[in-house]
Amino acid sequence: MKEIVDFLFEVGMLKKTPRTGYRFLGTGSESVAEHILRVTYIGYVLSQLEKDVDEKKVIKLCLLHDLPEARIGDQNYVYKKYVTVDEEKAVKDLTANLPFGDDIKELIDEFNKKETKEAMLANDADQLEIILQVKQEMDLGNKYGKEWLYYIKKRLITPVAKKMADTIMTRDFSDWWFKDKSDWWVNAQK
Repeated sequence: MKEIVDFLFEVGMLKKTPRTGYRFLGTGSESVAEHILRVTYIGYVLSQLEKDVDEKKVIKLCLLHDLPEARIGDQNYVYKKYVTVDEEKAVKDLTANLPFGDDIKELIDEFNKKETKEAMLANDADQLEIILQVKQEMDLGNKYGKEWLYYIKKRLITPVAKKMADTIMTRDFSDWWFKDKSDWWVNAQK
């Protein structure tokens, strides 16, 4: 049980681990844990839109895909040009004494290989989360997001994710709550 509790403390580090790409975008911020949360929801949604896919596996892939970042930090695309990180060793070490460690290793490996339909959807969920975040920054005035989105969209694999990315670009991040432009906002009535 000690190893399991230690694992749960380690997972907590993801709340304190910043996503580093925003340094280059110039605006925005989020922790790895915040990123994983929305990736997992997106994975769930994508698994509902696709046929013949293991929904539970997609969700598990999304949930675990950035777990090694508790040890290695978030390596954005600029960092990856100059820094070599041993993610495989991090995964091996963090799962070594867990009764479910092999399951975690297999899922992270599957995510990274992008060979199964579930792994492709999970990878797309990862990219769609970034697209949503960058689009929000653009809606708030960041002029650099457009070029970022061009390259992020090229990483998408599945048709459903590409369609979702196109739809994201047609929406304002506030549309979900501010679409009712009626007198309700003046009178605040139920």
